[in-house]
Amino acid sequence: MLAGKVHLEKVYFELQSIPELNTKLDEPLCNHTRFVLGGGALVFAETANETVFIKALQVVRASGTRHVVLGGGTNLIVADQGYGGVVLRYIADGIRHQGNHVQVDAGTELNHLVDSLNTAGLKGLETLAGIPGWAGAAVYGNAGAYGHSISERVESVRFFDGSAIRELNSTQCEFRYRESIFKRQKEWVIFSIDLLLTSANSDELQATSAGIRKIRDEKFPPTMMCAGSIFKNILLRDLPESVAVQVPSNVVREGKIPAAWFLEQVGAKGTIHGGIRVADYHANLIYNTGRGTATELCEVIADLKARVYARFALHLQEEVQYVGFDDD
Repeated sequence: MLAGKVHLEKVYFELQSIPELNTKLDEPLCNHTRFVLGGGALVFAETANETVFIKALQVVRASGTRHVVLGGGTNLIVADQGYGGVVLRYIADGIRHQGNHVQVDAGTELNHLVDSLNTAGLKGLETLAGIPGWAGAAVYGNAGAYGHSISERVESVRFFDGSAIRELNSTQCEFRYRESIFKRQKEWVIFSIDLLLTSANSDELQATSAGIRKIRDEKFPPTMMCAGSIFKNILLRDLPESVAVQVPSNVVREGKIPAAWFLEQVGAKGTIHGGIRVADYHANLIYNTGRGTATELCEVIADLKARVYARFALHLQEEVQYVGFDDD
């Protein structure tokens, strides 16, 4: 339920009284997303303390206030009108090594984690180099690249389910391509992840990551206001035969067809709508030129989905998440 301004201010003052909780009014959410789009959160609160986060979440839930938990904002589209409720973030970012076992807090930047593992000579996440965002979100969406996903190295995930702190092993996390149980259980909040890595040569791991990061930075420059690829690639086995036969065999990679191929067939490259543009060199890269709006971005996404459906009767699925929209 969208709470009124007066009610939210009451919640704000209650949250502000919690030690170790950084609480703000009218925080611009464009400062917390890679698209640099969208309005503000009426109340914004973050902490690196599990107990404090749980207390804040309980206060918000008890008040009946609309709320959402965010991570690093890499794959996030925030509505132009912002979010009329409370935004909470858990920002702990520690990494704890014990042999080949590593525990990482959800707020740790994924690139920092990759670098830490490479330096320690621990193999398993080096191909994820250059993927922006936090470790918790990487598990949430089962991030991956170059034939590997973070789920391959997850032993267990520690999270808060709204009532208690729990732990699930890798099988219980129900990982699939860019999916996990956490993506379906929106009320669950990941606190930390236990990883099991393999010993390897540190120099070789760092060289692998450096090469991948160079390729990724050329495709998705760090300064570009984008979320990387907008749409998920499609598993060949999930395609209707009538569509699969239209795809050249050299396009299929590791059993997947890049969403960019379908977008190329419908002329997506170079599409411009207001301040939003599809890259000339990559049909699955949509970015903010610096003067775009969230509304324009959503309209471009909807247009591209409609084009692909009209041509292939295929529904593309976004990797991005939405905040502040009626159906978020």
